[in-house]
Amino acid sequence: MIVRFLRRAPLTCAFLICYWTVGTLTGVVQGRDDDLLDRVGVGLGSPLWTMLGSALWSTDPLGYLATTVLLLGFGPRAERVFGAARTAAIFLAAHVTGVALGLGLVLSGRELHWSWLESLDGEVAVGPSIGGVGLALALSFRIPPPWRRRVRLLTILSSLVLALYSGWLLDVLRLSGGMAGALIGVVFLRRGPVPRTRSVQETRVLVALLLAASALGPVVAMMSPYPNGPLSWFADVVVVTQPSPEFVDEVCGADMVDACRTMTIQLTYDRFPALVMSLLPALLLLVLAEGLRRGRVFAWWSALVSNAAYAGFIGWYLMAVARFPDAGVGEAAFSLAVPMLAPLAMVVVLVVTRGHFTVRLPRHAARRFRRFTFGSVALLSALYVFGGYLVRDQFTPEPGFLRLLADLPTRFLPPGYLDLVPLQFAAEGFVGALLFEYTGVVFWLIVMTGLLMASWRAWPCSGAEAAERARELVRRHGGSSLSYMTTWRGNQYWFTPDGGTAIAYRVVATIALTIGDPVGPARVEAVRGFTEFCAHNGWTPCLYSVGAETREAVERLGWSAVQVAEDTVIDLPGLSFTGKKWQDVRTASNRAAKAGITAEWCTYADAPFAITDQVRSISAQWVADKGLPEMGFTLGGLAELAGDGVRCLLAVDGDRTVHGITSWLPVYADGRVVGWTLDLMRRRAHGFAGSMEFLIASAAQRFRAEGAEFLSLSGAPLARLDRGERPRALQRVLDFTGQVLEPVYGFRSLFAFKAKFQPTYRPMFMAYPDSAALPRIANAVGRAYLPHLNARQGFRLATRMFLRTRRRTTAGDRAGRVASG
Repeated sequence: MIVRFLRRAPLTCAFLICYWTVGTLTGVVQGRDDDLLDRVGVGLGSPLWTMLGSALWSTDPLGYLATTVLLLGFGPRAERVFGAARTAAIFLAAHVTGVALGLGLVLSGRELHWSWLESLDGEVAVGPSIGGVGLALALSFRIPPPWRRRVRLLTILSSLVLALYSGWLLDVLRLSGGMAGALIGVVFLRRGPVPRTRSVQETRVLVALLLAASALGPVVAMMSPYPNGPLSWFADVVVVTQPSPEFVDEVCGADMVDACRTMTIQLTYDRFPALVMSLLPALLLLVLAEGLRRGRVFAWWSALVSNAAYAGFIGWYLMAVARFPDAGVGEAAFSLAVPMLAPLAMVVVLVVTRGHFTVRLPRHAARRFRRFTFGSVALLSALYVFGGYLVRDQFTPEPGFLRLLADLPTRFLPPGYLDLVPLQFAAEGFVGALLFEYTGVVFWLIVMTGLLMASWRAWPCSGAEAAERARELVRRHGGSSLSYMTTWRGNQYWFTPDGGTAIAYRVVATIALTIGDPVGPARVEAVRGFTEFCAHNGWTPCLYSVGAETREAVERLGWSAVQVAEDTVIDLPGLSFTGKKWQDVRTASNRAAKAGITAEWCTYADAPFAITDQVRSISAQWVADKGLPEMGFTLGGLAELAGDGVRCLLAVDGDRTVHGITSWLPVYADGRVVGWTLDLMRRRAHGFAGSMEFLIASAAQRFRAEGAEFLSLSGAPLARLDRGERPRALQRVLDFTGQVLEPVYGFRSLFAFKAKFQPTYRPMFMAYPDSAALPRIANAVGRAYLPHLNARQGFRLATRMFLRTRRRTTAGDRAGRVASG
């Protein structure tokens, strides 16, 4: 693997080896060496060679790690796209041009007497991240559009945040290096016309990232030991920290009684609640950014009010400074007006993009949100007031009931904001301190949890009428062998404007997961419309278990696809169980006849209790033997046996003992049944061994006699026929997952079992529009198949998978030693 990586990215590997070697030999990797960095760093007045030589060092170990991640993230891809020589040229050009632009900006700021840029005069910077950011932005002109947008937004915003909040010379040069890389991309690498329109989803993502950047910027300034950027003061508004003990001593020594009492109480907070509460404004903005990404109206209003409040707070502070004649109003106005631009700009962006945030919560969802939030806050408030009154002796001075009630709103403020309100008492005992310090933490956790639930959760919008319309389309148009599964409980439905084509879906963790192909004649138009519908609601569409025809159609739309199952179809006309290949099936049928076992058809809803009770017992035993919950989604259970048109075939002996059961789903075309799909398969643990072969063979003979055209044994998840194609990386991951899950659910064994019936193999695919959503899609598919998996069962499943992987690795090592010996 390492050798393969060296061959694919020789330039990146060679540079990183040189970079770490130089840093190790000069001792910079172990810790900062200011004398060395002053000699090799680039800055105003530095030797010309430092424009290139400074790229061989970083300031500290964290800088080495971060730069390595940056170069490994974009360097290998750039070498595959451009080649090693052009990649080196782009990197060097972006680095040198970025240094020149950045130093020119510092020089201009010095001439204009801008205090921020004046402070950078005499500073030096080192690090290849200047050219690395430029390379990333240049590469964005040659990657697919979804990734192009993400790379540009994340790279530009992260560089801009560091420059505006951290604000040291390296941050400025990194931003100018990115500008140089973007300029190289525009002039030399851009292909085709620049798209003039932006989709609704793209606009939402852009606004959400801008809000997230405004939240993370103050955090960056707070975590920086010496923030120097022009917006670093804004950190005192969004992320308010506790005062230092030295500053409190100074205030108390100056006989400032009220301020001294407030700051002393602020210092009584433990480190953890103080840190959490200080980060709460930034965390709230991040939660609202997620709501904006989903297009939620409440997130838009909340973000607008928050940023307007921040801007108003800065304005109020500016007017307060202006009342002091010796405060240097002009300089203060400039230093405060620049941070004030950030929330004002965010307000303008939100107002301009108002039309993109139109997703409202249904009334019942809004009621549920209010009940959860207000109910939890009411209980928390009662706990503080009544609990505090019971332990009032742990407060100094001892408060009464009304004073505790009046103090309740102040518990929700971060410690840094407590100087805005008068504080009457402090907590000393354990329970009192717990109530005093953690009430606000729990309050904001409740609020943010409610907001996240309102942002992420999808509420059912299809009723019984939509389900009946979908069933009618299934009967009229049919579709794939899985078409009947679209009528199962738990699915929602989207229809084309003319109502002639439907897509069944369920939303799991913001992924709109469909079942099978669209039902109806206009499949491509349905996929386009469904994609727009999902974008409007803030979801990501994923077509699951679709056929080759739908896969080819969506790939023309720019989607990607990967095989997730293999449908096994038996053509019924001309079917005969003759020849050596059918020996196992004939043997099972002959043994069943000798044992007095017959195949009986029934509908589960009308079957006698003696039969249904045995079926439930067989299914419960099958689930208990696995120790894991029964899978769902495209795998039916007992609840699906009673569906309209579903037929059950039982293996029953002379004593009316059920040895096995299979269920069959109808497949329609032009209003009539043309085929059947096998769904449920259950066999009694100590019953007739060949019951499944016997039942499937009996069903095939019956359906053929009724004039059916085919019989599908359904798709085997995570199993496929080897067609000699070289699998892609994602396909190899799915193949490995199927191998690991084999001891638990037996997908490969089921696939091998179906081969006994000499089926025709038809691949089934998962199609998705954006590969960046694959982790969320994998989570959604797993939760769709195992919706009731609890923690204990999840641990058991993970343990079995780990042991299976370990046994395979050990067996492979043992085989390798035997072969080498």
